[in-house]
Amino acid sequence: MGNDARSAGTDTIDFPAVQRSEEFQTLRSRHRRFVFPVLGACLVWYLAYVLLAGYAHDFMSTPVFGSINVAILLGLAQVVTTFAVTTWYVSFANRRLDPIAADIRGEIEAGDFRADDAATERGNS
Repeated sequence: MGNDARSAGTDTIDFPAVQRSEEFQTLRSRHRRFVFPVLGACLVWYLAYVLLAGYAHDFMSTPVFGSINVAILLGLAQVVTTFAVTTWYVSFANRRLDPIAADIRGEIEAGDFRADDAATERGNS
């Protein structure tokens, strides 16, 4: 039951060869160049909020208007940041990652990375 969803024929795909391909390396590099800096910035932003909330009580309790203070505005900014980064990533992925992923998938489905061919080539060399 656990393997019922598995596509037929995936046993014949040489996944290490896919991972070594230039297209896959480009895909992986683009993904990492986007994700790691954005993740770092978001973690710093979140940690700054937590530290301000924990240690800068006077600053965080500064009223902005009515009963709304700096802490509430920064907390809402955390939520807005999450949605903004998600939207940014989806846009980036649609433009820069998905076309490469589609090409790789097309090559796999065309049989360019069949394991039996790779084993035959390794045996002949």
